[in-house]
Amino acid sequence: MTSEIPDTLDRAIARSQGLDTLLRDLTDRAVVQVPGAVACSVTVRRADRLMTLAGSTGLPSGLDLRQYENGSGPCVDAAETQSPRYSPDLAAETRWPAYTEYALATGVRCVLALPLAVEGETGAALNFYGVEPGSLAEGREAARTFAERAADAVNEALRLERQQASAADVRTALLSRSVIDQAVGMLMARERIDAHRAMERLRRASQHRNVKLRDLCGELVARASGRGSGDRQ
Repeated sequence: MTSEIPDTLDRAIARSQGLDTLLRDLTDRAVVQVPGAVACSVTVRRADRLMTLAGSTGLPSGLDLRQYENGSGPCVDAAETQSPRYSPDLAAETRWPAYTEYALATGVRCVLALPLAVEGETGAALNFYGVEPGSLAEGREAARTFAERAADAVNEALRLERQQASAADVRTALLSRSVIDQAVGMLMARERIDAHRAMERLRRASQHRNVKLRDLCGELVARASGRGSGDRQ
């Protein structure tokens, strides 16, 4: 596999403004680069449950979901054990009977699930599907190499996403602090009390009305700004 994934990572993130489109791009690229693959998906555990974050064009809609519902299947095993799972022919497979029956009904005969080493996640896998028995045998090494490079790209994207979320949290905190300070100042001037007593009054009002202190202060500041505009008219 070439260095295409790292080279296009920044562009993919810029296009998608997040991880979702990047993963869709990766799964579509996997189908092109891995011989015998007709579909690909990414499984990740989040909020204590497995979910498909992205799937390539042509992926049967319930192929992964059936595994999550049953708690059994190649991508479930690969994600939870961090060991590869390969079935050259699902028609002769005995490990996941409920899943196998559904997969065969969708036309899938060959499955390869490879664990992804994703930082901060307890389980992840890259899943490849073929429609002929043994169709992924030739592409297993290419799939393994792709999974390694894809994990690097996903980890970098997650790192950038966490940084963006952290920056947004800081901005929110600063805005909250600003509006609370404004409300305290208004109450000090109106009631002729010190900052400590003003803050205590605002906290009691927040608890009494069962609203966040930030929201209460924002309402007070907005109301005062509205009155001020009206007084000048």
